[in-house]
Amino acid sequence: MSKIALITGTTSGIGKATAQLFAAEGYNLIINGRRTEKLKKQAQDLEDSYGIDVLLMPLDVRNNEAVVEYAKSIPEKWKKINILVNNAGLAAGLESLENGNVDNWNQMIDTNVKGLLYVSQSIIPFLKQTQGQIINIGSIAGKEVYANGNVYCGTKHMVDALTKAMRLELAEYGVKVSAVNPGAVETEFSIVRLDGDLDKAKNVYVGFENLVAQDIAAAIWFVASRPKHVTINDLTIMPTAQPQASVIIKNKGL
Repeated sequence: MSKIALITGTTSGIGKATAQLFAAEGYNLIINGRRTEKLKKQAQDLEDSYGIDVLLMPLDVRNNEAVVEYAKSIPEKWKKINILVNNAGLAAGLESLENGNVDNWNQMIDTNVKGLLYVSQSIIPFLKQTQGQIINIGSIAGKEVYANGNVYCGTKHMVDALTKAMRLELAEYGVKVSAVNPGAVETEFSIVRLDGDLDKAKNVYVGFENLVAQDIAAAIWFVASRPKHVTINDLTIMPTAQPQASVIIKNKGL
């Protein structure tokens, strides 16, 4: 059987682009999302386009019980997972801590931190058997803090810390642990963060050439495709126009 990659949050953005690239490279895929019908269509498209096999993981990674039960139910031939890409994540709101929305805080913590923990804990036993790799999708927000980023930045700093902890714990089993940390990428990210305001979300990317999902997928593939003795511990990828998290050089002619 071909190598297997489990990618969370595949129905849009970076996850979708990563699934397509891994499929093009011949990986069979376990794809995850909450929107089952969309997930089914994605699976069919991937199988038809690339001749691979796809297994669905139609659940919310924030639900630990569902994640645990899913891992127990994985068919034997699918347990030889080589790559886990912890991509599912989001930002909600852009307010000061004083004016923050507690529901938004919980949503970010539950998805970006707890979801990553739940999936990793359940899949690590399979990765030990294959001497596989975990690739966590962090953010420049896990390296720098910016105004009104408070809780989101906190969750991504936690991803950075967890990546380092996993690497220490899993090295003796030959499991590689890496992180890819994007800067400004135009996906549904800003739409979600700005509560569905399409105009505001679009304006985030006006005036400079932002990253796109395919740029990050290519970086993930680079990390995943290194020889066994090589680990890319940490990769930060930014638009040329974004030298720091809170600094974007804009050309008003764009």
